[in-house]
Amino acid sequence: MVRRLFGSRHFRQRLVLATLTATTITIEDIRSGDAAPGLRPHEVSLLRLLDKISDQHRVEVNETGTKLRYKPGKITGGTGLEHDCGVHRGIGYFLEPLMLLGLFAKKPISIRLKGITNDTKDPSVDTFRMTTLHMLKHFGVPLEGLELKIDSRGSPPLGGGEVFLRVPIINGTLKAVNWVDEGMVKRIRGVSFSTRVSAQFENRIIYAARGIFNRFIPDVHIFTDHRSGSSGGRSPGYGVSLVAETTTGCLLSVDATVSYPSVDEMSEESEKPDIMSPEDLGVQVASMLLEEVDQGGVVDSTHQGLLFMLCALCPADVSKVRVGQLTTYGIETLRNIRDFLDVKFFIEPNPNSNTVSLKCVGAGLENRARKHS
Repeated sequence: MVRRLFGSRHFRQRLVLATLTATTITIEDIRSGDAAPGLRPHEVSLLRLLDKISDQHRVEVNETGTKLRYKPGKITGGTGLEHDCGVHRGIGYFLEPLMLLGLFAKKPISIRLKGITNDTKDPSVDTFRMTTLHMLKHFGVPLEGLELKIDSRGSPPLGGGEVFLRVPIINGTLKAVNWVDEGMVKRIRGVSFSTRVSAQFENRIIYAARGIFNRFIPDVHIFTDHRSGSSGGRSPGYGVSLVAETTTGCLLSVDATVSYPSVDEMSEESEKPDIMSPEDLGVQVASMLLEEVDQGGVVDSTHQGLLFMLCALCPADVSKVRVGQLTTYGIETLRNIRDFLDVKFFIEPNPNSNTVSLKCVGAGLENRARKHS
């Protein structure tokens, strides 16, 4: 059976779910009405990445790139892999698919990814390292063998960053969760970075952020990571990733990056571009984190989709989680899960806390690739 899909929305998630469920899909009308129709460079790059970690799959794209047929094969994994993610999206765009597919691979994945480590479109590699990886332990994935190392940073527009990712395989299935208590914030951690600019930028970001946090919590520690030369990539930039850790082990994260436009972009503008100052960035990100905490829930808004995916992949047992206000991406994820895995979530709003509880019976996905090794 071939599942027919339309449009470019949630391209990445559709490919992941198709691969995990061994479902052949066709996606039609991919930006067919746009001035530049078809697949974007980062989507083509994702297809090439899937080619490196799987076997016996087939990809067919028409001449204009507006129609794709994808027949998934076996997730093989492997070590010593490399992939250039390009500069159209951050490395963060590629990390989540790698992590989800890697858990169900024949062999553990170790791969070196090159490109943009911190940008405004995708979660940063810092957020992935400090928050995303730790979500997996709630679902029974051991943290041993799970690693993300940042060898060099790369800011937009030219990138030049490099990270090393290791993902272990699971022996059978994930573990169903009852994860509803976010607890109280006990400390805030983070990392402030700069590439090819003054190291003082980081201290200015931290000073401004601490000015917001110190009114509420004393235990705040933000590390600095100044990169220059080859480890600083090809473009100047600065930013910060913050994590609020709660008394029940929940991690809520936000990040933001400021980058300088390329020479070509600057020449098109009559005025000098307005770059956010380190102080304004520090205040903005600190305020963003406080908003995430105020929303409630066991994960922040950017991790809702991943949380629902992990619950749906669990054994045929009940998982229950609680989140803040449902995001558009979270809702679309629930729809994709229903279509591919036939898993439906029972959604119950909690008016007193403005949070939402969700329950589902998992699809019971097993690591079959490992069994056939």
